[in-house]
Amino acid sequence: MNRSPITVDTLRGVFAVPPLPRQQAPGAPIDFAENRKLVDHIAGGGVTRLLYGGNAFLYHITLDEFGQLLDFMSGVPDNLLMIPSVGPSFGRMLDQIALLKPHRFPTVMMLPCADPRDAKGLEFGAREFVDKSGVPLILYLKDEPNFGTDLDAGLDAVARMVADKYCVGIKYAVVRQRPSEDRYLEGLLKRVDKSYVISGIGERPAIVHMREWGLPGFTTGSGCVAPELTQRLFELNVAGKWDEAEAVRQMFIPLEDLRDSWGPARVLHAAVDHAHICKTGPIRPYISEISAEQHQQLAPVARQLRDAVMEGRTA
Repeated sequence: MNRSPITVDTLRGVFAVPPLPRQQAPGAPIDFAENRKLVDHIAGGGVTRLLYGGNAFLYHITLDEFGQLLDFMSGVPDNLLMIPSVGPSFGRMLDQIALLKPHRFPTVMMLPCADPRDAKGLEFGAREFVDKSGVPLILYLKDEPNFGTDLDAGLDAVARMVADKYCVGIKYAVVRQRPSEDRYLEGLLKRVDKSYVISGIGERPAIVHMREWGLPGFTTGSGCVAPELTQRLFELNVAGKWDEAEAVRQMFIPLEDLRDSWGPARVLHAAVDHAHICKTGPIRPYISEISAEQHQQLAPVARQLRDAVMEGRTA
């Protein structure tokens, strides 16, 4: 595992956000053999940054499983950057410190919390976690009130943590109908240099976020099925070849449409399986699996995206 400190150069790229395969067995334990197949598939497509968060359902993982996952992530090849997520509650973050420390992860992502919170309290908690763990954070802005209902106070808190090096990156994932129009993102970038902010909503807004807002990279869920394609999209964005980039982006939209309709994480969990990348197994509470009818609709979409990857590999 790559343990180099996180810099703005690290954020220039694609961050795969994979699901977490589990065994068809009592308790649905994590299936690390299938997880390794998925990691190898993603890395084989040129994506070397993997961020385990919402698509892996880490909101609901047990502490024992969290420790097992950290062991697995630490054992991958040295060229791969592996980023786990902590929280979302403050107490849980503190409990996770003892499991994190032996592995020397260069950063972890702080999952967004939906419980009572405000900017001052979140900032205090985040700083205490970093002080006690020695691990700086990637902050996940999933909706505007993530850092409290006082939006300006929340953005000011984020800016202070970046300035003080408690935060080394921001995953910006606030969904907009028109991502080119975003006053919250505008407010964030007035306070924090854009080099610290990656687009966090997959391929759908990736071109707009890189072209019009100057963000250095983006996260991908569907790219776990087609890593070569999402890496190609990033490279075309960097080169300013926007028409070619749009043609690649469109290849992801059928799967992204289903993810947006039925739940991004649960659909991706099934799509990776339908694409024959690995067996992802069951989903544990609080999320349920998609229906049989939805599986039938999803399967050809996932396989079409996977086939596009395989055609590229054999060309």
